Amino acid sequence: MVPGNDTRILDFLLLGLSEKPDLQPVIFGLFLSMYLITVCGNVLIILSTISDSHLHTPMYFFLSNLSFVDICFISTTVPKMLVNIQTQSKVITYAGCITQMFFYILFIVLDGFLLTVMAYDRYVAICHPLHYTIIMNSQFCVLLVLVSWITSVLHSLLQNSMVLRLSFCPRTQISHFFCEFIQVFHLAFSDTFINDIVVYFGAILLGGTTLAGILYSYCKIVSSICEISSAQGKYKAFSTCASHLSVVSLFYCSFQGVYLSAADNQNSQSSAAASVMYTVVTPMLNPFIYSLRNKDIKRALRRLIGKETIIE
Repeated sequence: MVPGNDTRILDFLLLGLSEKPDLQPVIFGLFLSMYLITVCGNVLIILSTISDSHLHTPMYFFLSNLSFVDICFISTTVPKMLVNIQTQSKVITYAGCITQMFFYILFIVLDGFLLTVMAYDRYVAICHPLHYTIIMNSQFCVLLVLVSWITSVLHSLLQNSMVLRLSFCPRTQISHFFCEFIQVFHLAFSDTFINDIVVYFGAILLGGTTLAGILYSYCKIVSSICEISSAQGKYKAFSTCASHLSVVSLFYCSFQGVYLSAADNQNSQSSAAASVMYTVVTPMLNPFIYSLRNKDIKRALRRLIGKETIIE
């Protein structure tokens, strides 16, 4: 066959998390519940940061952006899976798969950038408190988010352009509940050597840079906290970044764990089940982590829903 894709007839089959018919209603109900919780929780975070003037700070500006990205991230994969279960269809078109991969790569990279930006914000707040308002001014915060978006979009476009050069058999089966880009690469019958180089180079460059930035920021933060004499001061300083550190650990540990454990078996449905952790569970838990550990968010939520008593 001549290399290239015939998009008029080419589509893929998403095998999902299980092919057992009796499990489909359970999976549908579980993922629908997690999706609704994720969307509602992150929408509440966004609305609370917008409505409360006390939360018009760089930290909560970045948090609202992270919540928006989490909504988009989970909406890239879960709705299609729910539709396939409901219609008893496993088909996703070639164009649909390419689109899903584009947004999946975009939002997962953007998640990493925003977590890095938030770590830098905490670093400046704790290590350079007197210069915080000067360094983290509104223009600089918007610039950081804008650069994160532009870089993520360009990276996603690059990865998708590498997929467009590959050839696939019609009705190719993907052992996943969405078009996971590494699995799609490995299902092509054309040479994927260049694709692998681009993927690993991008992972090292972007993933390594963001993780290094987060680790550097927290090394400086821990060093500064250790220099605080009072125990109350140490607790207050640590509490300002505890929620973010929890989210960072959950995101990176689950993501790296999935890809390291599945490196030798990319077509296994066990990899798909493990991917649920960073694609669904992490976006769902983020609002709880931030709201349960943050008095400002809890106060804003009380004002938002018009109640004086909520989670204490």
